[in-house]
Amino acid sequence: MMDFEAARTKMVENQIRTTDVTSHSVLRAFYTVPREAFVPAKAKSLAYIDTDIEVAPGRYLMEASPLAKLLQLAAVTKNDVVLEIGAGSGYASAILSLLADSVVSLESDEALASQASVTLSSLGYDNVAIVTGALENGYAGEAPYDLIFVNGAVEEVPAALIDQLRDGGRLVAVIGYGNAAQAKVLVREQGVVSESAFFNASVKPLPGFRKAREFVF
Repeated sequence: MMDFEAARTKMVENQIRTTDVTSHSVLRAFYTVPREAFVPAKAKSLAYIDTDIEVAPGRYLMEASPLAKLLQLAAVTKNDVVLEIGAGSGYASAILSLLADSVVSLESDEALASQASVTLSSLGYDNVAIVTGALENGYAGEAPYDLIFVNGAVEEVPAALIDQLRDGGRLVAVIGYGNAAQAKVLVREQGVVSESAFFNASVKPLPGFRKAREFVF
């Protein structure tokens, strides 16, 4: 039987701490959340390796290191109401639940959403609500949010998401695909959005965010 606790500690020490993640709250959350509970049964033994793990066709649990770096960049506080775009199996939702006041996690795949919901409630993460819908539309019902965390790479951030930020709220996303993609923070202040790039991050894309192609005649 695999010692998941030892594997979890090793993941934090070797994959996360070594990539400039110093936030105590982020590190503590990664030490706490059982990653193995959020991967398919056949992949449990791989839960702590440093790669993306497929949790449904074309959908992945993000590798721990970029996820931790993005969450550190998000600077989540205990007062934050968070919208997560792309709940997947619920792993990042669980981490966010330990960092924030409350989390609304949006998922477009209904089977993934119901599985994430069951896993999260069975583990006692009761300040997370899993909701379903098109990822690019966000979830206006609970807006505005202090933080929108995009759990995967997107080609562009739709206006619908920016519109759901509170004044002074921020959105963290990896924009672009492959090695040229960048982790960015978009801040909305008095209706104006400013964007800052922080580091390159190659993560798996989320469905639904490709730019509409323009026809060239």
